[in-house]
Amino acid sequence: QVQLVESGGGLVQAGGSLRLSCAASGRTSSSDTMGWFRQAPGKEREFVAAMTGNFGTTYYADSVKGRFTISRDNGKNTVYLQMNSLKPEDTAVYYCAAGPGGTGAYGYNSWGQGTQVTVSS
Repeated sequence: QVQLVESGGGLVQAGGSLRLSCAASGRTSSSDTMGWFRQAPGKEREFVAAMTGNFGTTYYADSVKGRFTISRDNGKNTVYLQMNSLKPEDTAVYYCAAGPGGTGAYGYNSWGQGTQVTVSS
């Protein structure tokens, strides 16, 4: 069992930046893919970014490419999501996830509780 705890969410103006952190504990594996998803009110959970464990390959949703950067520190069992040039449409609850990977939520078997990101216009 892997426990994931997100932090770093908050309220920011459009064009601003935030960095989310996700601390993993328990039966963690450096080979797991770590991902970020988000869910806005009334919408389905959507993929944001992921980084594989073995080679550090990164994947991004088209909507965040060039603005968001995922990184991980295996020594600290922590994954980060640096979010720049934020837009109001980025407002959502952001979830950290761990598992075999992919861009679908079904590819992850451990989830954090989520952290709220609100971008004001």
